[in-house]
Amino acid sequence: MSTGRGGTARTRYAILGCGSVGHAVAESLTERDKDVLILDRDESRVEALRDQDLNAQVQDIADPSVADVVNDRDIVLILASDVEANKDAVTALRERSDDHYVVVRASDPVSEDELRELGADVVINPSTVIADSALRSLETGELEYMARQLADILTETDGEMAILTHDNPDPDSIASATALQAIAESYDVEAHIIYPGEVGHQENRAFVNLLGIELRSRAEAPPLADYETVALVDHAKSGDPEMTLDADVDVYIDHFESEHEYNARFVDIRTNVSSTSTILTKYLQEFDLSPSEAVATALLYGIRAETLDFKRDTTPADLTAAAYLHPFANHDTLEQVESPSMSPETLDVLAEAIQNRQVQGSHLFSSAGFIRDRDALSQAAQHLLNLEGITTTAVLGVADEHIYLAARSKDIRINIGNVLQDAFEDMGEAAGHSTQGSVEIPLGIFTGIEASEENRDTLLQLTEEAVRRKLFDAMGVEGSEGSNGS
Repeated sequence: MSTGRGGTARTRYAILGCGSVGHAVAESLTERDKDVLILDRDESRVEALRDQDLNAQVQDIADPSVADVVNDRDIVLILASDVEANKDAVTALRERSDDHYVVVRASDPVSEDELRELGADVVINPSTVIADSALRSLETGELEYMARQLADILTETDGEMAILTHDNPDPDSIASATALQAIAESYDVEAHIIYPGEVGHQENRAFVNLLGIELRSRAEAPPLADYETVALVDHAKSGDPEMTLDADVDVYIDHFESEHEYNARFVDIRTNVSSTSTILTKYLQEFDLSPSEAVATALLYGIRAETLDFKRDTTPADLTAAAYLHPFANHDTLEQVESPSMSPETLDVLAEAIQNRQVQGSHLFSSAGFIRDRDALSQAAQHLLNLEGITTTAVLGVADEHIYLAARSKDIRINIGNVLQDAFEDMGEAAGHSTQGSVEIPLGIFTGIEASEENRDTLLQLTEEAVRRKLFDAMGVEGSEGSNGS
């Protein structure tokens, strides 16, 4: 190539076949002050190109001599509408050397494969490019249309707005609510973030405290019916059915389909992204709102947490949203959120879970016994998932006369949320999705024995065995006895 032989750093281009596509590319490259040679067999076309001060010459690109003409070029773009001529040109170039970087035009999937086999570095199918461009334009237009609808609702809101997260909210749910709150405030709408359950996990509590996010417990907040506008964000994972909302839903935004039909005035469900934080980031951009440091940090953490730091189900939209948020976020705060100190209670639960683990194949079940902090179960389940050979974990604990089970999975063959629902929804509350889930069951339901101080240890032992068997049966794990994974 010329960069090696001639010692110049300037890339030299050749365009073979200068129809409408080739001409557009040639003009664009020339405007960027690139060195471009155009080859075409049509003499009148070449003359017209020369009249435009373009470097063009007559050449049949299907002739093997084309390789000699472009020998000093670095990048060769073969863009004729005649695919057979394009194939001949690729063959001639590759028979001479592999130095050129070759971009070639195809006409259909079959010719795409053939041109790649002949040695093309990049194959372009104009119809596919046009379709992709049309889809991108459609997505942009759809977002603009949706943003106008959301703006109409906010403009019509004279009172306060309630933004409801899912039960025991995670970073994605909290961050999404924070972003929607910022959008509402830009329309002079006072919005309150309301959460059912608890903000449990240590990282989640650190996340809320460090960023100064103001949340209201649903138990302490006014009834939803008192708010003029009600929004649900990242709510599909909630165990809270529609009938308990006691209010009409105006806005519903999520990246999961909900099992409940809310009939909201505004609905945006995008299952093709991995976090609701990604969706709200796109809305901030569409509303031309630069996120505050707190909002950007929250959204970036929400995306990272939901995608396991971009290692799980990450889409291009998630990556572009994260890239947009990166310069606005406080990365020192992110580091503090991701590395909170472990409480003595959590450490005790983890130690108990490690000691009592039972392994069946790649599946691990354990019990932490009677606990004070039920959220520590999910942290123990996540830590145990790091054990060698383990793909699915479930950790049981008992508190307040209830059995709590937290599960995690990295096995792409199962949806642990569905497994828990199939196994336990007829006896308690089960919720979750493909990689995590939770269960809450009254303590005596497996044995029929009423819980008391005298029999609670026996009841715990019977319950642990019943839950383990039922869980492993639902996962299709053979055998009833397992080892401790030593």
